[in-house]
Amino acid sequence: MAKIIYTMGEVAASLGESTSAVRYWCNYFERFVHPVRNAKGNRLFHEEDLETLRQIRFLLKDRGMTLDGALAALGEDRKSIESRVKALESLKSIKAQLLEVRKSL
Repeated sequence: MAKIIYTMGEVAASLGESTSAVRYWCNYFERFVHPVRNAKGNRLFHEEDLETLRQIRFLLKDRGMTLDGALAALGEDRKSIESRVKALESLKSIKAQLLEVRKSL
């Protein structure tokens, strides 16, 4: 069963980024990322926000785009970015499985 709500720390760990980077991205890409806040003021993320942050990370880290370039790309061609991120995650998963098989041999 998948989680419904993720904390800032869980999102940062999932992305392999610092919490301050995720916090900055939330503020910069506020049109696309909509975390809710609990009574203490902590950001809580839904699965849709996590997917959007994965796309942002892909554009910034893997494609080497600037913040403004990533903002424009998300506004223009989101489906293409989403499919590329899913393909990349699938390939990383396959690589991890192959490494496990190699280790067991």
